[in-house]
This record gives sequence, C-alpha cells and structure tokens, in this order.
Amino acid sequence: RMFHDDELEESEKFYVGQPRVLLLIYALYNTLVARSEMVCYFVIILNHMISASMITLVLPILIFLWAMLSVPRPSKRFWMTAIVYTEVAIVIKYFFQFGFFPWNKYVDYTKDKPYHPPNIIGIEKKEGYVHYDLVQLLALFFHRSILKCHGLWDEDEQGDSSSNKEDTDDELSLTGGRRDSSASLKSVNLAASVESIHVHFPEQQTAIRRKSSSSISQLSHRSSFSSHRSKRDIFKIINHTTLSLCFLQCKLRVIKSHCGLCCFRTLQVYVPIRQFFYNLIHPDYSAVTDVYVLMFLADTVDFIIIVFGFWAFGKHSAAADITSSLSEDQVPEAFLVMVLIQFGTMVVDRALYLKKTVMGKVIFQVILVFGIHFWMFFILPGVTERKFSQNTVAQLWYFVKCVYFGLSAYQIRCGYPTRVLGNFLTKSYNYVNLFLFQGFRLVPFLTELRAVMDWVWTDTTLSLSSWICVEDIYAHIFILKCWRESEKRYPQPRGQKKKKVVKYGMGGMIIVLLICIVWFPLLFMSLIKSVAGITNKPLDVSITITLGGYQPIFTMSAQQNQLKDLNQSDFDAFLKNYTGNTAALQFLEGYGREDITRADLEGNSNSLWTISPPSREKMIQGLLDFTAEFTLVLSWSIQSCCICPTGHGMRHCAKADPGPVVFCNWPGGETRSFCQTLEEVYPYYIKAPSDSLAKPIKQLLRDCKWENITVSLVKNVSHEGVREWWVLNQLGKRHKTDQESLELYIFSDKVSPPSLGFLAGYGIMGLYASVVLVIGKFVREFFSGISHSIMFEELPNVDRILKLCTDIFLVRETGELELEEDLYAKLIFLYRSPETMIKWTREK
Repeated sequence: RMFHDDELEESEKFYVGQPRVLLLIYALYNTLVARSEMVCYFVIILNHMISASMITLVLPILIFLWAMLSVPRPSKRFWMTAIVYTEVAIVIKYFFQFGFFPWNKYVDYTKDKPYHPPNIIGIEKKEGYVHYDLVQLLALFFHRSILKCHGLWDEDEQGDSSSNKEDTDDELSLTGGRRDSSASLKSVNLAASVESIHVHFPEQQTAIRRKSSSSISQLSHRSSFSSHRSKRDIFKIINHTTLSLCFLQCKLRVIKSHCGLCCFRTLQVYVPIRQFFYNLIHPDYSAVTDVYVLMFLADTVDFIIIVFGFWAFGKHSAAADITSSLSEDQVPEAFLVMVLIQFGTMVVDRALYLKKTVMGKVIFQVILVFGIHFWMFFILPGVTERKFSQNTVAQLWYFVKCVYFGLSAYQIRCGYPTRVLGNFLTKSYNYVNLFLFQGFRLVPFLTELRAVMDWVWTDTTLSLSSWICVEDIYAHIFILKCWRESEKRYPQPRGQKKKKVVKYGMGGMIIVLLICIVWFPLLFMSLIKSVAGITNKPLDVSITITLGGYQPIFTMSAQQNQLKDLNQSDFDAFLKNYTGNTAALQFLEGYGREDITRADLEGNSNSLWTISPPSREKMIQGLLDFTAEFTLVLSWSIQSCCICPTGHGMRHCAKADPGPVVFCNWPGGETRSFCQTLEEVYPYYIKAPSDSLAKPIKQLLRDCKWENITVSLVKNVSHEGVREWWVLNQLGKRHKTDQESLELYIFSDKVSPPSLGFLAGYGIMGLYASVVLVIGKFVREFFSGISHSIMFEELPNVDRILKLCTDIFLVRETGELELEEDLYAKLIFLYRSPETMIKWTREK
C-alpha cells in the first residue's frame, strides 16, 4: 500500500459494524451535506408556496435567475443576500403583528381575500407567521457552515481578488502604468466566475483623452504581437475598455449635472448584470449536457396536472369535471388558457433545443420565470377568488414548474449538446426501450408533430417527405434491432418445438383477449347493471287523463312520502300472488325489493276543471252519441334521479256508455254527477327503464287486462261561485283504503355508475359498432398484411442500416449537407433494391 493508517482502518471497521439504521442515518446526513444548497432551494420554494406573498417572492426569482445560473456554484454574495433578506423579512413580519395596525382588527374577515394588500405583501397577522422563515434561515446557516467547513465560503473573494489583480495589471499595461486614480467603481459580483471591472479616473480631462487614445492604440499594438491571446480574450479587453469609457463619460456628467449621478448609479447596477449574462452566454469552458428529456418530463407532468385538475384554475368550476364539461360541448376558459400556454412553452423549448441557442434559452428563462410568478401569485388568485396557499392543485403545478426551472438553469449553465442524434428512447436496445418507444409512437399526433418540428428547426437539405421517410425507416430499424438483440439474449435452438409455456402463455392470452373483445358488449351491459348497478328510485310520478282531446280532466302527482318502498313482508306477499305464473316470475327475477316503488296518488284532481260552455256542450253530445267512438287518453310521467322524465300515452277507444247519471247532495253544497266506470284503462304496473319510455308490464296483469277505475265530476256551489273538479278511484287496489285514490307500482331498472356511464350510454349495438368493429379492423390488418412486409421485417442483421441512419443524423449536425443528400440517396436505393438489401443484412 502506498498509504496506510491504522486509525483510518479502525474508524472504517467501527462504522461498518454499526446497525443498519444508524448507517442509513449517516448516509442521509452525508447526502444532506453534499446537497445542502438544494435543501436551501427547496425550503425557500416551500416557504413561498405556503406564504405566497411579495416578501417571499424575491428569493425564488433570485434562485432561478442568479444562483442556479452561477458557475460553478452560487457566490458568497448570494448566500449573504439570502441570509440578510430572510432576517429582514422576519423582523418586518414580527413588527406588523401588533394589533394597533388598522388591518389587524379585521383578520377573520380579510384573511381569505387574495387581493387584500397585507395578504399580497405578506405582513398580515396570522398564527405561525414566521415558522417557515425560521426554517429557511436555519437551512441557510447550515449551508453556510458546510461551506466554511470545506473552505469554500471565502473562496469567491480570493478568486475575485486574483482576477481583479489580473484585470488591473492588464489595464495598467494598456494605459501606460498610471495607478494614481482619484476614484474607482466596484462592480457587484453576481457569481464566482464573473470578473470585476475596475475603472480608474485621472484627475484631468486632458489626461482622460490621452489615456483613452493611448489605451486603444496600445491595445491594437499589443494584439498584433501577442499571438498567445485568443480572439475571445481580445474581445473581452475591448469590451472592458468600452465600458471604461462609458464610466469616464458618466463621471464627467456627475460633475456637471445631477442627472449624471442617476446614470452613474444605473450603470453601477446594469454593468455587472450585463457582464454576468454575457459570461453565461459566452463561457470560457462548457460542460455540455443534455437534460431536455427531464425538462420534457416535467412539462408533461404539468400538462397532466392541468388536464385532471383544471378546475383549480377557474372561478366557478371547483366541483367541475373535465369529462362532463366536454360531453356538454363546453370548453372551460381556464382549461383552454392553461393548456395552450403549457403546450406553447413545450414547443418553444423544443425549438430552442434544436437550434442550440443559449441566448434564446436565457431570454426564455427570464420571461418564463417572471411570467409564471406573476400569473400564479397575482392573476390566478383573482381569477379563482382564493389565495394561492389554499389552491393545492396550483401549488403542485408550481412545484413541478420549479423543478423545470432548475433543470432549465442547469442546461443554460452547462450549454446545449453539440449533436442531437435520434430519440432519447433509442439509446439502448432492450425490451424497456422497445415498449416505451412503441408507446411513444402510439400517442396520437406526437410522432408527426415531433418530426415536423425537427424538420423546421434543423438545418437540412431534405424535403419534409424525405425527412419523415428517414424517421420512419430509423424507427422501424430500431424496433428490428431490439428484437434481434432479444433473440441473441434468449436463443432458440434449431429443430426444437416451442415450449408449452410460450404457446399457452402468449397464444392463450391472445385467445382470451380476442374472445373478450368479441363478447365485450354483452358481458359489459349484463354485468354493469347486475353487479355494479345503482338503484334508480323515482322522484315524481304523475297521472293525466284527457277526454276526447279536450282540456285534461284529471292531473295528480305523487312525491316524497307518497312514494313508498316495499318492506320484506309486502315483497314476499307480492311474489306469492304470482305463484305458478311463469311469465310473471321470469320478469320478477330481474328486480329486487329495493327496485319496486308504490305510488299512492290522491283521487281528487289537483286542478279545477275549467272548460268553456260551448266545449262542455260538445263534450256532452259526444258522450251521448253511442254510434261514434270517444277517445280517452291516460298518460303518465315518471321522473327519476338518474334519468330524464319518461312518459307514455295510451288510447282507450270504445263506445262510451255514460251509465246512470247520479245526483247526490254532499255537505257544503257539493254535488257529484257523471259517475262512470271505465274498464281496462289503468295500467297499475309500470316499468321505468333507464334509456327509453316507461311502459306498462303486461306479465303482471290479471289475464293481461288493465285495471278498472271510476270517474266522477264534483260541483261546489258557494258565494265564490261554481267550482268543478274530477275524482278518480281505482277498483282493484292491493292496499284497500276508504278514500278515493289510485295506486301505481313502478319497477325501476338499475343504472350504470356515473364513472361507466359514457360506455353504457352506447348500448349493445353501439358498442359493437364503435368498439368491436374498429378493433377488429386493426386486428385483421395485422394478421392479413404480414405477407406484404416480409422483405422489410425479416432482416437478420440491421446494424449496417442502423449505422447508415445514424450517419445521416451525424452529418446533418456537423453541417455536411451535401453528404447528407448522398447518404439519403444511398438509403433510398437500398430499400429499392431487394438484392442489395439481402447483401447488407446478412449475418457477419
């Protein structure tokens, strides 16, 4: 061994011998120490998600536009800014907790108002107002101690002083070595890699001109003989010199006017920020990386959150459902805006990735950070009329978007990859990549959209059709390569029959799947109501009777207490009455006690009979004319909780025999006339299906005959005038009552649960037409079109074709567009020549 220490070995043995729980704690602590800056970022973002105020908004923006963009790590100045800002925020929040402030007297009234000024600023009075700020301060101090422990806390200042010394020496050599300046400007160091610019001002204006002219002349002279300095270094010096001249001119304006002082202060802030982003866009060294896949995944998660939680981004849609909204042909505005914004950012991000422009990505990052924070914390609370801290879905969306911001900042800091070759799922040839890639291609319009976007934002000589042709060939060859690799890993010996596990596993699964598809509608419609069906109780039952097309003579409804469920004894007695009746028992097998409802309707009509005297005379003449038919129409309406109102009208056409007209005096001046029995006009048993009109049940009627009812007209003469109404009474009631009334038994079909209603609504024939036949068409194409693709499917070795496709991608990225055309022509000739294809795909 080159190095041996007994104490280190003893220490290692000691830690290895500790319990696993303690080792896990050690590992978690080491992870925490290694990523202490990520812990600080997480706590700051969490604090802002919960507080959602202007006070906590500053640090998240600084994280995404300063800390995460710093190379190689955030500077001491950032961490000191975060610590001091957190301390000041704690003091401010504590100061405004006193009760003498006017807005603290109505806390219960204003605490849920999103646009209340103290709530926006973050100075409202509330319990636990400073808890998360203290946790944030503790995390910042913890990270500060870690940096000090590793000697990284003061590293930035040392690096700045050395770089400043280099810059000063360069400036002194360029300006003739003058060091006696009267003032100097110190720039704000925004990152460890940012070089501070110090500009020295001479005492006299003439010296300034000489210095500037001599600086430019000596700069050109120095660049002529300094061959070791690169063009970038020379550009930096020119840039610094130009900025120095700006500072000199600004200093002269300070002497002359007060406006110059404002310009001078503005440049003090603007120049370091400009230099920070300039160094970010034009780095000395670039650690190229590619995190586009992770950014795309974060955007996809946000897209899913919007689709399934769109109600959180609207005002009056807290209980809405996207499926119900779309089924009613209504697109919520909040859903539309969020989807378009999210999709638009994904398209722009793809364009920047293909163009590899860091400057565009930086601009897009700045716009997106400010735009998202302004939308989520200032616009959205007003739209939803609830605070951001009370919107869980919006908080989840914002957290995932913060992950995207972090990945985007890391991409900017490291730079885009030099070459973008193929799909990220095609990097390996295994079953996981194969199935993921095929799933990716099954998403509607995703493959086409990606191909068109790649063609638009990639330099190429190929037309769109040729580009799509290459993409399709590459996808097909990749799938074949995965299958060939799987055959190599799991070889099948020659002359050996297939194992039963494979035959019954794969073949049996396909057989079961095809059988399920064929019989799916029948199984679904039969099981959906018998197993998972919901009892559809009626809410309102109405009866209406009309004589000869005149105004209805009787209307009555039964609701609430008048709709009664059968108890077990009544249900058993009901079944006993149909013992031996095969048709009735077969019908009753599909219904349980909870599916039967008895409606008790009052015999007296709930509306007066208001008919004109001429119509009354005509109706009497029609009833007395025994040679003509007089029509009686009895209609019913059943309204249930899960279906629309259903109704049905029945016509009883017969020679009407009015029977004996009886006049009898009733107490209170009431007389009853026209007492008539109507035979076989009342259905008594009604079936209320979920998808059609309610119909009478003939299987339960005695000898398939309807029930008889009596109708009579009641006249009441009083000082208010003459009032008439009709009274009905059912003769064959099961529950005998002294009062005149009607009974109606309703058999309600079970309905499918709301979650499966979109399938059950199609019916059996609808499911066969829309599901089975469509799937059958695709299955038939798969089984019948194999013979036409043998030439392109049965390729023993696809490595050379795959390499040719990869070469096309490579020369395109390197700008060799003529070579791209030649390789594409070679690929097309290969697919046109079967003989050449055989030679190219032989096993080596």
